[in-house]
Amino acid sequence: MFSRIFLLLSLAALSSCSTGRNFYLLSAAGPPPSSGSGIGLGIGPITMADYLVERPYLVFQSTPHKMEISDLHEWGGDLRNDFSRVLASNLGRRKGSGNLRTYPWEREDELQYQITIDVRQFHGTADGDALLEASWRVYELPSSRLIASKTTSLREPILQDGFEALVAAQSRLVDRLAASIASKL
Repeated sequence: MFSRIFLLLSLAALSSCSTGRNFYLLSAAGPPPSSGSGIGLGIGPITMADYLVERPYLVFQSTPHKMEISDLHEWGGDLRNDFSRVLASNLGRRKGSGNLRTYPWEREDELQYQITIDVRQFHGTADGDALLEASWRVYELPSSRLIASKTTSLREPILQDGFEALVAAQSRLVDRLAASIASKL
């Protein structure tokens, strides 16, 4: 209990002491293969819960019914695009493919699979974890035949205090989601 309160207070203190805005990006667990060869994967469309995309701020859930944001800690770009980019890179690395497209793509004829994702939760918690809940589907192309459908709920510990550590934990969650999806391809 003490660690949860300490983490929440630390995050609040960091946001109130900072004099400037901070910007964050998700990061891939490693680079995908450099060549454009391999299995063709189309990532998207990706939808996200409104609380994640209506404002650019990082989100922390302080109680079961209360979300906190700090206007000093923002995503460095569009979260949906950043999530898609990192997921594609992680999937490519796991499947040994550099043949990756993010939605919308111009041509479907080079793709063997399309992965659609609905991100329902993606934030820090008072328990000291980052949380990701997403439903995803894998379609075989060009037939658009559904070959896998699953909801994945993951938690990842935030290893240090602060928003940068939260984003690092969220990046690890995106890689774990990629592992779950890759196991069905």
